[in-house]
Amino acid sequence: MTIRLNGKDHETAAPTIATLLEELALPRQTTLVEQNGEARPRDEWQSATLQDGDKLEILRVAAGG
Repeated sequence: MTIRLNGKDHETAAPTIATLLEELALPRQTTLVEQNGEARPRDEWQSATLQDGDKLEILRVAAGG
């Protein structure tokens, strides 16, 4: 399926947000996800299914000075 990931088309077979993050090798602790304009809490990632055409914004939180 094709999703829109951070403004670009992305091909994936991941059934859920959690699986997509594993595919992208992103750590749960420092990642934020918005799906189709709604923030998704971490405890929903395992059950939040992906559909063809979904729009996801994924942000990484970074500390620094």
